[in-house]
Amino acid sequence: MERILRGIMRYRVLDRASMVKQFQEVKNNPIPKAVFYTCMDSRMIPTRFTETSVGDMFVVRNAGNVIPHSQYFVDEMTSCEPAALELGCIINNIRHIIVCGHSDCKAMNLLYKLKSKEESTIEQRRISPLKSWLCTHSKSSLDKFLEMNNDFTKPVLFTAETPQRKFAAYIDPDNKFCIEDKLSQVNTLQQLQNVASYGMLKKRLEKHDLHIHALWFDIYTGDIYYFSRRAKRFLIIDESTYETILAEVRRYYS
Repeated sequence: MERILRGIMRYRVLDRASMVKQFQEVKNNPIPKAVFYTCMDSRMIPTRFTETSVGDMFVVRNAGNVIPHSQYFVDEMTSCEPAALELGCIINNIRHIIVCGHSDCKAMNLLYKLKSKEESTIEQRRISPLKSWLCTHSKSSLDKFLEMNNDFTKPVLFTAETPQRKFAAYIDPDNKFCIEDKLSQVNTLQQLQNVASYGMLKKRLEKHDLHIHALWFDIYTGDIYYFSRRAKRFLIIDESTYETILAEVRRYYS
């Protein structure tokens, strides 16, 4: 708390005036461009690595950048993730949903261990909210990953905006990342399928009026990857790929 209090005092001196000016500019007409789902990991600072500012994005964070599938919610049961979809995409008419995973994700490291029956028993889930969260809402990611049987030369299939729209993905075909990071990439793509499960988004997704994207952040190099459905893999976003990725976004997701 001492560090946080000192930070607030520095903010008052260095940043408060400029932020208040930005707040005033968007006060009556905020036009956020994306709902951005990412992990609660303290190393993930999405507004910094996307260079976005006040009013640009709704940011939702949790353990493992998970959006639960709609099948888990009946009657009035829900969670903040689908509520954010409604606030962003229905009430505020946002057109882009972004899911961003990352390397060395502690939630994904644990999810990989949960393939062990001893680690994922009902007794374990009762004493560990994190294990319960992952066993319930990330089991589909783990199952899809285990179906690959450590063969990353073959693509894995995901459902996209509608059941008829599917895409193939090669997971780390250059074998640059550890096994848990590969699982993290699968989990990130699985969330696109989960997002599309919500009936309130169905019409907009079918009309191509709402788009779902996947990013992945390597915390050790600072590199950010965009999942290209054309390339069927996560592509690093840099000077050599930017124009190609931008052309794909403008053609299919504008």
